[in-house]
Amino acid sequence: MRDHEAKNQAAWNADSDDYQARHAAQLAIHGGLAWGVTQIPETELNVLGDVAGKDILEFGCGAAQWSVALAKLGARPVGLDLSERQLEHARRLMAEADVDFPLIHASAEAVPLPDASFDVVFCDHGAMTFADPYRTVPEAARLLRPGGLFAFNHGSAILDLCWPVGEERAGDRLVMDYFGLYRIEDDDEVSFQLPYGEWIRLFRANGLTIEDLIEPRPPEGATSTYRDAEALAWSRRWPAESIWRLRKSG
Repeated sequence: MRDHEAKNQAAWNADSDDYQARHAAQLAIHGGLAWGVTQIPETELNVLGDVAGKDILEFGCGAAQWSVALAKLGARPVGLDLSERQLEHARRLMAEADVDFPLIHASAEAVPLPDASFDVVFCDHGAMTFADPYRTVPEAARLLRPGGLFAFNHGSAILDLCWPVGEERAGDRLVMDYFGLYRIEDDDEVSFQLPYGEWIRLFRANGLTIEDLIEPRPPEGATSTYRDAEALAWSRRWPAESIWRLRKSG
């Protein structure tokens, strides 16, 4: 593994139990079918569309709440994650829901699966936050069939520009350089971000056409186990998340 992969794997293995305890209730509000830190329902955003009968890869699945829900809708999901402890939680949730699908312990930067294996590759943060986009985007494109959907939710560049490294939340001033956004080091983990133009060039270079960029805004009165009231107020003024919806050229 590369250094950021090893660091992130160790961080998620160490925090997995606490993470699931902190967020399990919120992740269950809409049965696993909701996006982002305030869990906006998929029925409202319609990012994935009809999933019945489709082969779907959850790219950094964690405890696979999404994949469990998709399996119940008739999809054929596969969950992939770098953290073995997160996958242990996924196995528990699968057993509780009485569904079964493959779980793969691997990096999203080097997926041990054949080309054109999936109709959909997606994640809600997951691998696209914590893995190198210059490796994950080509992998997602490789794994998709022609006409397949690549969709992922990611922190917005605006959020990262206003969030000082090491602080608990973003402020109302630009504190990071926009040009050169790429690898963001924190004490425990490494995340990744690109300027908007660089994301677009990377998608195009890998045969992906942009269908939509959704910037979900928390509704009035929203609560979150991921963000406090001050952070949620910030997210109602400026976009904190970006959901890219992309189509592989046919």
